[in-house]
Amino acid sequence: MCPKEAIWHFSPLFFTDLHRHAWRFVRRFQIDWQVVLLAPPVGLELLRQALGLRFGEDRLFHLAPTNLWLWGLVVLASVLCVAIPIKIWNSARIEHRLQEQEQLLMAAKVEALASQINPHFLFNTLTSISSLIRSQPETARMLIVKLSGLLRRLLRSHEHFVTLREELASIDEYLDIEKVRFGPSLIISKDIGPDSLDVVVPSMLLQPLVENSIKHGLSRRVGGGCITIRSRREHGHAIIEVIDNGSGMSEEALDRARVVGIGLRNVDERLRVIYGENYFLKLRSTPGEGTCARIEIPELVVSQQATA
Repeated sequence: MCPKEAIWHFSPLFFTDLHRHAWRFVRRFQIDWQVVLLAPPVGLELLRQALGLRFGEDRLFHLAPTNLWLWGLVVLASVLCVAIPIKIWNSARIEHRLQEQEQLLMAAKVEALASQINPHFLFNTLTSISSLIRSQPETARMLIVKLSGLLRRLLRSHEHFVTLREELASIDEYLDIEKVRFGPSLIISKDIGPDSLDVVVPSMLLQPLVENSIKHGLSRRVGGGCITIRSRREHGHAIIEVIDNGSGMSEEALDRARVVGIGLRNVDERLRVIYGENYFLKLRSTPGEGTCARIEIPELVVSQQATA
């Protein structure tokens, strides 16, 4: 009959507020479930005492009080034997709920950050297509076809985490679009450790890094350039690097790119939200030589993947 939340509020410290509950019960003529919940343990203990006196300790174990104070202590002990476990279970229940809320909050943050990547990528690609519509209509048409294929792939996938193998397949589709724009001047090199292909990574993690290498590194370089994607497993971590031989950046420009660049900032925030503050995007650049974006995350292969 009692609401569940009222049961969870039943506490060993209930006696300190007993007079308030009783006054509220009398003043409002409403059921105060805290007072009602006090009745069963008290009533059952009194019933046990009565049966114990009738049939003796040999038939029913009971603590036979010899004075009024002992009677009060026996009844109080009976109530506490009920209230203390409820209090412990309620604390565990609240802790479990807090953990669930933290997990839901983290999932919401990851989803919000992931939703920022696709519009950013889509805007940049559509801008490139619009610049080619008049001068190279066939090229623009090919870009639209490849973009629609990539978007269909993204819309079919609702996972926040994929294997590195799947992430590289998505990058290949993206690079097909960029190769149409840059032609043979864009060279893609891969150095992928076979044992790293089944490592689980956040989806759409590498695309902003490759896009940044092309946009800020190779697009300014005369004669095109090369992008190298590397991956390996080392000491319980998966290490992924995107390296270009573009124009590079100074330390000041690199710091500004971390803050201003939507794609880089997004990747950095996703790593911190998912894996903690010790995991973030590391950038290293040398003017005139190129830039390296490095990601190091805890190693989790697809056979070990579990839902948090």
